[in-house]
Amino acid sequence: MPAVRGALPADDPRTTATLRAVRTDLVQDHYVYRFRLDQRPLEDAEGAFLLCGFALALAEHQQHHDVEAMRWFERNRAACGPPGLYAEEFDVAQRQLCGNLPQAFVHALMLEAAATLAPRR
Repeated sequence: MPAVRGALPADDPRTTATLRAVRTDLVQDHYVYRFRLDQRPLEDAEGAFLLCGFALALAEHQQHHDVEAMRWFERNRAACGPPGLYAEEFDVAQRQLCGNLPQAFVHALMLEAAATLAPRR
């Protein structure tokens, strides 16, 4: 998030190293997890953290990986409940929301990502 918020340049080595580490260690099936608890598969320890998925969409966009940014956005956007509300986590195996519902931070970042990734006219 520091680069997305302008605290670091997008091409700063810390930015690119962090993005690479997140992709390598905390991603599965285009969902992002907050951390790795132990050696279990990520989805066995907790749900995917939707806030992180939208943050990764913004980070990919900042790196000019627009197709990948949209893939992240759409994958996480689809993890809402029937009324269009998001919880903080999404249980990928059960295909259901878990954690706090509704989660305002997730909604805010989803809206920011939607506005950022929208085609300019």
